[in-house]
Amino acid sequence: MFRKQLSWVLLFLAACIILQGVGAVFALREAERQVVRGRIASDIHQGFIQLSATKQHLRAWVTQHKIGAGGNPAAREALLENMQATLAELGMLAQTAAKLGMEGTDGAEQNERLDALRVLEKNVITLGDALGRVKTLPADIPAQLGWDRLSEVFEKAEGRDLRQLIAQSIVRESAAMKRERQAADATLDRIRWLWVGMALSLALLSLGATVYFARALRRPIDQLVRGAYKLRQGRLQHRIPLDGQDEFSDVARSMNAMAAALEKHTQQETEQRHRLESEVRERTSALHEANKSLQLTDTRRRQLLADISHELRTPTTAIRGEAEITLRGGERPAPEYREALQRIVAISRQLGSVIDDLLAMARSDMETLSIVHEAVDLSAPLADAVFQAGALGGEKNITIDCPDMPKDSIWVMGDAQRLSQLFLLLLDNAVRYSHANGRVTVRWQRMAQDPSRLELTVTDQGIGIPAEELHQVFDRHFRGSLARLHRAAGSGLGLPIAKALVLAHGGSLTLQSPADERLGMGTCVILQLPLLPHNRTAPQTPHTPA
Repeated sequence: MFRKQLSWVLLFLAACIILQGVGAVFALREAERQVVRGRIASDIHQGFIQLSATKQHLRAWVTQHKIGAGGNPAAREALLENMQATLAELGMLAQTAAKLGMEGTDGAEQNERLDALRVLEKNVITLGDALGRVKTLPADIPAQLGWDRLSEVFEKAEGRDLRQLIAQSIVRESAAMKRERQAADATLDRIRWLWVGMALSLALLSLGATVYFARALRRPIDQLVRGAYKLRQGRLQHRIPLDGQDEFSDVARSMNAMAAALEKHTQQETEQRHRLESEVRERTSALHEANKSLQLTDTRRRQLLADISHELRTPTTAIRGEAEITLRGGERPAPEYREALQRIVAISRQLGSVIDDLLAMARSDMETLSIVHEAVDLSAPLADAVFQAGALGGEKNITIDCPDMPKDSIWVMGDAQRLSQLFLLLLDNAVRYSHANGRVTVRWQRMAQDPSRLELTVTDQGIGIPAEELHQVFDRHFRGSLARLHRAAGSGLGLPIAKALVLAHGGSLTLQSPADERLGMGTCVILQLPLLPHNRTAPQTPHTPA
């Protein structure tokens, strides 16, 4: 509402200012026009006066020349040229006066002016011819006779008296000049009153608009300021009493809504703070309990590590003692050596079980594997892992089928010992869960879609992994149902440790099971490692044994 009213008032004032500007331009043009008309009237009046004066000078020159008292021909020519120039200027001024409408009431004034100029121009031409023949009178000729003839040339033209014609022209132009001056004065008076009226009207309109808006805006602004002050003091329950349809009422409604929202949020914040304080107390109590549990767990782990150390000492001592007893003395029969070896094997199995427990206790240390990054040829770690895995598979007559890597051709950035440990974990897992007389196949190749990566697969013909358990095989201590049936012992740490080693080398490790879709058995482990840049130009064909 106020915005619309203010817009209309401003538009009206702008229109008044524009109108005043247009009026000013019109007034200036009209004043300029009147000034030009007055100047032209004055110039025409002065031109006729100058023409009359020049003609009198020319008459005096003729008198002197006639009586032989002087009369230079150059002075005569100058006076004639002066009259001709004056007549030409009067002609131009008459044309300008006609364009500006300086023709009196019915145009007779302009006609008389032009007729007088025409007669005078012809007279000047006739006068010039006559004066060219003027000579000094002899002493025996009466002066009156010569003077009468010249007076007729000076004073008569087309049967009209030139002195009367010039006098009438001077009177007429004097009246025209007076009329134009009066018109200019009247125009200036009108312009002055117009300016005064427009300025007074604009001032009154501005003053009225100022008073109106000052009175209309004072009350809502005071209420808004008062309401904002109370809200700033924190009195969020205060509401501004403006219920109209104008802009200030809209602002008041917005501020009231904001105050209501702030009041609601303050209440919610208070409730949430109380609830948070209660939760903090509960969490603090839970943290105290968790801390006690961790301390208890740490105590138990320390006790278990001490027990494992004690248990490790016992079987190792037994193995050493059995070997020393067997080797003591001379040669013994083969059955005694066999019996000693069988006891050593049994004790070793017990030692392996204890070591598995130790690995389980050290599972938290796998999060911070120590890796030495250096250029490593994969052929050596892979060959070492295949050799050790072959010894593990000898008990069940399991064959390790792996091609030899070309020396100094497959290089990665990593830790040789950790890589050997990684390959051995994969091969050991494949051997452990393979059937007797089975085969474990190792294949490697540079990836066709990305020659900067090496892909190594370990495929067995073992028990496989159920599809619903594939996503859990890398979880610590997880052992699938088939794995527990096939081999009761085990800690479930092999694949998680292998995954950690692969990630530490910037690679990836995935499983596919079954490896043989037709038979529905076996597992394929897919290992990918990044190669050093100089390996990118190597051939990308798979390597198989000859």
